[in-house]
Amino acid sequence: MKDSEKLLAKIRDGLDLTSGEKLWLIISLSIPSILAQMTSTLMFFIDAAMVGALGAEASASIGIVETTTWLFGSLNAAASMGFGVQVAQAIGAKDFVKARQVVRTGLVAILCFTLFLTTLAVSVHSKLPLWMGGGEDIAHDASLYFLIVSLSLPLYQLANFSTNMLKSSGNMKIPSALNILACVLDVIFNYFFIYICGWGVPGAALGSSLAILIPAVILAYFAYWRSPMLALWREKASWRPRKEYLKRAFFIASPMGLQYSLMNIAQMISTVIVAPLGNFAIAANNFAITAEALCYMPGYGIADAATTLVGQSIGAKRVDLCKSLAWRCVGLGMLVMSVMGFIMYVFAPELMGLMTPVNEIVRLGVTALRIEAFAEPMFAAAIISSSCMIGAGDTLIPACMNLGTMWGIRLTLAYYLAPIWGLTGVWTAMAIELSMRGLIFLVRLFRGNWLKIKVAGVPAT
Repeated sequence: MKDSEKLLAKIRDGLDLTSGEKLWLIISLSIPSILAQMTSTLMFFIDAAMVGALGAEASASIGIVETTTWLFGSLNAAASMGFGVQVAQAIGAKDFVKARQVVRTGLVAILCFTLFLTTLAVSVHSKLPLWMGGGEDIAHDASLYFLIVSLSLPLYQLANFSTNMLKSSGNMKIPSALNILACVLDVIFNYFFIYICGWGVPGAALGSSLAILIPAVILAYFAYWRSPMLALWREKASWRPRKEYLKRAFFIASPMGLQYSLMNIAQMISTVIVAPLGNFAIAANNFAITAEALCYMPGYGIADAATTLVGQSIGAKRVDLCKSLAWRCVGLGMLVMSVMGFIMYVFAPELMGLMTPVNEIVRLGVTALRIEAFAEPMFAAAIISSSCMIGAGDTLIPACMNLGTMWGIRLTLAYYLAPIWGLTGVWTAMAIELSMRGLIFLVRLFRGNWLKIKVAGVPAT
């Protein structure tokens, strides 16, 4: 077995890990996941750069609907996580038959859920840009972009769910490799559809959608056929969804789904706040969000590792190990994102310049990124602490904490500061809110209440 697999086996077998082994396990799981997160973000970066070359209107047409695409993607992610936590805990308890039963139930459930979301998204695509405050000059391209992305939701969900299952089993390398493949395909397809075919903004959506097709199929193959823990052919079993797994997935995922929904609605409201500032501001806001993602994605990579490690430790009934691994994950994440924040501050002009040749958009985006750079360490604390709690099955209180700061601090401040400071005010509000969010998550992580959570009346362990 590989080193990380041996160390995960030690968790399941109740064996002690040295401090060095804990750190190595976190790093060995985090690096592939960081690469996966970075390449996913790089796809958005590539899209933004290719579309940015077409001008401010093309950039704004994507920016006006992008937060809504995140909303639907986040709902799919929450649904997957509801089953992923159960799989990680079942594997930690060495109950691999149960893990595969959860996977079967999850596949059926997420298919039905995703088809519902796709239908809903398609039904609103034509009116969405105008609802978001966009002008008639960008509405046509924006609605086409959103329509194509909406029709691709089942593909994205297959890739997302399969990735989640592999990560829950401790396999971070396959998703990472296939994310890199998706990124390469994204460049090829986008170049073809945007420039050779001349389809502009809709071409970017089509290119990204086709780029995920091959990786999604390969991910499913490795998750449900090749995985030693999750391969569904290992026993004959009914595909009828199991009520107990659906119930627990609902109680895990529903707070996360509500959180993602309200967080993304908040992002949509933020877009509405930015929209009156003009197309330059809309484009700069969108580009800055994309560039910042390159900074915080390492945090999400470490967060993926934290969820897996805490979930398997909970399944193995090793609470002390949970605490130790959680604090190490948070500390590593804060260190990494501090470095990334410094890099973002220094190279903000270059990052923005890669996405657009428009000087005014670059100027606005650089200011936004340099404000946000100071909040990255505490943002890391929030991201990774929340993921540790999710691994333990604790989703309701973290969701309330995320929503409380987003709606109570960020939107309130942005509403009052935007008319005074423009886009700078919106990003100042964001930096203040993320710093406060990180602080309260550190306090809750320290208290340890998240390790005593019961889900649907059943102990998470």
